[in-house]
Amino acid sequence: MSETIQILQDVIEDRKQHPQEGSYTCALLEAGKQEILKKVGEEATEVVVAGALEDDERLVYETADLFYHLLVMLAARGLHWEDVEAELRSRFR
Repeated sequence: MSETIQILQDVIEDRKQHPQEGSYTCALLEAGKQEILKKVGEEATEVVVAGALEDDERLVYETADLFYHLLVMLAARGLHWEDVEAELRSRFR
């Protein structure tokens, strides 16, 4: 796992365990799985639009947003990026 992903995952887990007022991550986690899934869907749509109609910079920006929201979704379910990596590794056997 990259250092950046680990840091982001650690921050999300910290917010989950120690909520902080004004934190977007805390607000998402508090709103629950349905709201998190809604945001994942919105961000996925924005990635598709950026991939089809916008420049590379916008595509990278939207992909980062999607990835963040995916990490929040995983954390809400008690999962981690390592679980996704393990699944990806299993596909190369």
